Amino acid sequence: GQGSQSVGMMQELYKSSSRIQNIYEQASSLLGYDLWKLTSSDDNNELSSTLYTQPAMLVAGIASWNHYIDNFDIKPSYMAGHSLGEYTALVCSGAIDFKDALSIVKIRAELMQNAVPDGEGAMAAIIGLEDKKVIELCDRYKDNNIVDAVNFNAPGQVVIAGEKKGIDKILENAKDFGAKRALLLNVSVPSHCSLMDSVASELKEKLNSIKINDTKIPVLNNLEASVYKNSSHILDGLSNQVRKPVKWTQTIQYLVEQNINIHIEFGPGGVLTGLNKRIDRSLQSIKYDSPDSMKLINQTFFEKETL
Repeated sequence: GQGSQSVGMMQELYKSSSRIQNIYEQASSLLGYDLWKLTSSDDNNELSSTLYTQPAMLVAGIASWNHYIDNFDIKPSYMAGHSLGEYTALVCSGAIDFKDALSIVKIRAELMQNAVPDGEGAMAAIIGLEDKKVIELCDRYKDNNIVDAVNFNAPGQVVIAGEKKGIDKILENAKDFGAKRALLLNVSVPSHCSLMDSVASELKEKLNSIKINDTKIPVLNNLEASVYKNSSHILDGLSNQVRKPVKWTQTIQYLVEQNINIHIEFGPGGVLTGLNKRIDRSLQSIKYDSPDSMKLINQTFFEKETL
């Protein structure tokens, strides 16, 4: 999802794979700007703007997945994506065509950017409080502003979003309320809160214009932390997740209940791998964002069998 981006991400995989280079060329043609140049150099400081972050992260995740399937024939039992990452998971599971996903994500980014005037929305991470205490913190200090707990990322790590005045007030009081840390996030729009209600309805119209297939690999959705049942369920999920909380802790707990104990994170940053350590330390998590990742896959799945 957004927040995992960094200038220079995907460099090693890009250099090592003509398939990935072709994916970036195709994306650049569809977007109307050089996505790889933006990702690798970001000369105009645009990568942190949601207009560019969303397409960049979608393509990075899909490129990582394509590198994986070029080199391994181990299909996952389930897929999941955090927020924007859900689009990536749905492309990789065969539910949405790459071109359609890129088109929709570009529109999604534009709608989200325009929904709230610059500087009036914000997101912040609250560290060290239980989920219900973060909700109490928001209710106590947001005054008359819209602020919601929106990303339940791991025990003791919850992201809040809403009007910046309310966020600032909460950040001032978070430590006194018992939080270990509270920090503003480098994102340009307040995702997953009611400020995105208008985006959800417009996004649904756009999603109706593309073909959505049933998944070839089961995909867990953000809203319910349950498996998408069919294409209409996917349509509802994608249109509503922009204004509703991401239940990531529950998503990983669902996978644990299904005895899924090896997780591979596709795309740059390693944020989800870090969250897994907080959610369940028994999980084995592998970042797939460089050629070195292939060694870890081989060690995990093949070398054990030869002992």
